Amino acid sequence: MNLLYALDLLGTAAFAASGAWAGIRRDMDLFGVLMLGLVTATGGGTLRDLFLGDTPPFIFKDETYLYISIAVSLSIFLFHRRLEFLHHPLLYFDAIGLGTFVVIGTGKALAFKMGFVGSVMMGVMTAVAGGMIRDVLSTQVPLVLQKEVYASACLVGAALLYLLNRLSFPHTWSLLAAALAVIGLRLLAIRYNWSLPRAEGGK
Repeated sequence: MNLLYALDLLGTAAFAASGAWAGIRRDMDLFGVLMLGLVTATGGGTLRDLFLGDTPPFIFKDETYLYISIAVSLSIFLFHRRLEFLHHPLLYFDAIGLGTFVVIGTGKALAFKMGFVGSVMMGVMTAVAGGMIRDVLSTQVPLVLQKEVYASACLVGAALLYLLNRLSFPHTWSLLAAALAVIGLRLLAIRYNWSLPRAEGGK
């Protein structure tokens, strides 16, 4: 098990937990909580694979992602009152997952010989589409459409990975640099409450 795969599984668990908690806050039943956890953790990568024509999607080639998503979501459903102490640390695990998902999505697009826009889109989609589906299903405005530095951090990381790839940097170091850029930006945004500007006169 290499480091990127381990971080990918950690991010999957964190995303599944955030989805399950969203379901609990919306007073969903067991099926709803499991569904939100599953789509949050795997929705972005599944959509990416469908767009790239890489079928069946990754979750059916390595079912570890499905098992982790279901197990974490079920644990949150059963023990959420005892696991409240994990809610804040999940923000940091989420940041790690975000950076990992971005480089995996962008790297896969590069392997499929996509250009700059396509590669960046696949990287961002891998990282944020699952959360968007979660928010839509739980009747909330998706986080990526609000003022938080979230999708914008993914854009920076995906663009950096594409650039480093074009400059023929060593692949491992390129992945690490791009992931750290995303994680660093997201953690700084959490620490200092950074946000993107909003239109004047908005409510």
